[in-house]
Amino acid sequence: MPLVADNMTRSLVTISAEETIGDAAAQMAERGVGAVVVLEGDAITAILTERDVMRAVAAGRDGSALVSDWMTKHPDTIEPTDSTDHAASLMIHGGFRHLPVVEDGKVVGIVSIRDLMRVALDDRSPRGV
Repeated sequence: MPLVADNMTRSLVTISAEETIGDAAAQMAERGVGAVVVLEGDAITAILTERDVMRAVAAGRDGSALVSDWMTKHPDTIEPTDSTDHAASLMIHGGFRHLPVVEDGKVVGIVSIRDLMRVALDDRSPRGV
């Protein structure tokens, strides 16, 4: 069974809750990611995703709105030793596409629905081809 540790992204994009969603969107676009995490020390306090930015824009906010007003506080997390099936189940039932990966209280990466799709497609491919 594939593990989250083998399929997550270890390089995190972080942002301060006091920065703007415009700054967050620029960082997401520059780094090619769909989510940034808000840390307090090494501990995750929130996540801001493309969907959060879209909600802000749909509500008539511009890029100067603060991350703290649109971030998802206390997001669900997963451990690196959990299976990718468990990660997929959490995403399906929670209605989200990104899960911060936490080990011993410290964020060590993030796993996305795209990462899990790669696992699913690899599992369906004939081996040794």
